[in-house]
Amino acid sequence: MSRERIRKVVVVGGGTAGWMAAAVLARFLKDTPATIQLIESEEIGIVGVGEATVPLMQIFNRILDIDERDFVRHTQGTFKLGIEFRDWSRLGNVHFNGFGDHGAEIEGVSPHHHWLRLRGLGNPTPFADYSLPRMAAKLGRFTPPSPDPQSEASFYQYAYHFDASLYAGYLRRHTEPRGVERIEGKVVEVHLRGADGFIEAVSLESGRRIEGDLFIDCSGFRGLLIEQAMKTGYVDWTQWLPCDRAMAVPCETGGDGLTPFTRSTALAAGWQWRIPLQHRTGNGYVYCSQFISDDEAASTLLANLDGKALADPRPLRFVTGHRRKFWNKNCVAIGLAAGFMEPLESTSIQLIQTGLARLVEMFPDMAFDPVMIDEYNRVTISEYERIRDFLVLHYCATERDDSPLWNYCRTMAVPDELRHKIEVFKSCGRVPLLAEESYSAPSWLAIFLGQHVYPERYDPLIDSIPDDKLRMGMRHRLEGVRRLAESMPRHGEFIARHCPAIPGT
Repeated sequence: MSRERIRKVVVVGGGTAGWMAAAVLARFLKDTPATIQLIESEEIGIVGVGEATVPLMQIFNRILDIDERDFVRHTQGTFKLGIEFRDWSRLGNVHFNGFGDHGAEIEGVSPHHHWLRLRGLGNPTPFADYSLPRMAAKLGRFTPPSPDPQSEASFYQYAYHFDASLYAGYLRRHTEPRGVERIEGKVVEVHLRGADGFIEAVSLESGRRIEGDLFIDCSGFRGLLIEQAMKTGYVDWTQWLPCDRAMAVPCETGGDGLTPFTRSTALAAGWQWRIPLQHRTGNGYVYCSQFISDDEAASTLLANLDGKALADPRPLRFVTGHRRKFWNKNCVAIGLAAGFMEPLESTSIQLIQTGLARLVEMFPDMAFDPVMIDEYNRVTISEYERIRDFLVLHYCATERDDSPLWNYCRTMAVPDELRHKIEVFKSCGRVPLLAEESYSAPSWLAIFLGQHVYPERYDPLIDSIPDDKLRMGMRHRLEGVRRLAESMPRHGEFIARHCPAIPGT
């Protein structure tokens, strides 16, 4: 049955979410009658907490035919092999969630079971050291994976750090020639149809009225369309993720310099991020306002920088959670308008990408089938919940008792699905993955084992391996990982050779 097609899409809001939405829709609607307009105001700043990404960003660039090295040059970018966590389990503890596994199975059994048995024999080698991304990160090395699928240097991935404000401009320059019309202005009124509550138009401060069929809300935390106009409601996860504020500040490059990883350091009332870019280092303190004042948080952040601060700390307020509906009638919320997950695992831009991919897959016609909309919301809610559980694990799997925040997190009741995962892992060392998981077993293992959550037993099938053979085999693995990492160029050298920042960006 033929139905009337969407003829006009209006994206409200620019920044990373808005221009990513416009770019994706321009790519997939190019052979349809639909036109795309993006409304943004230069008076409204960009939040910019999404400077670190996950490997999904590579796919996004390929879909848009964006050259990786051109993208890195124009956004002051660097490369990312994973996230280093400091002081999360206990003071002095360091562990790593890398973009890769910890080696192939050994006689059909995951290597972490062999590591558990080796640990029981007195070997102190951290589990993360068997990960090539971790070893390369520790040595400050980077190169893309080998294109040879048979090579041991092909089994890892990478992502990027970049300047979010430069990225929005980069995407704009990429997208406008492909048919997206940018409209400068501030939305002051949203017009709903009286009959069904659908959005029919928005009015700008200038008095201009802009009508549309499908509206994409990229207006940030305020949710101008999805919440202020449509009263969609919000699911609050503060009980599990109590941090509700952040201070962000750039500083001069110093300390470890251009590390090929993001760093997260747990502090008394939250945690601090460190994101190295070519022209500066991005820093922020995500914290719980119940346990520290804004002034104290700003002072703590400034006292823990690698170099001289380049601005005053900028405050952000948020409530972790999501809209009750991501898609409501003819409005789809993307980015911070959809919800907020603290950037502990760099999921902000990932959720923009997956939300847009899902929209393209379920792109509507003018009937706006409620069954399809419900399915979009069901899958997206499940994705958010699985990410929530992974983030909560970082907090609840702690031994720290040195501050009120950590005492709360260590003893709080966790979501049922996470409780189930923890119980299964503690019982037999396996990670039961659910639908819409953003993180595979190696990432869960990195946090479980990195934060000293150990199973009661390892897989008994490996008891047939003699102790000496196990020791020798694991030592050879470790030496092989180190050799591969040492063969890579230093991260800064790779950037200088292939993608140094464009002067003036």
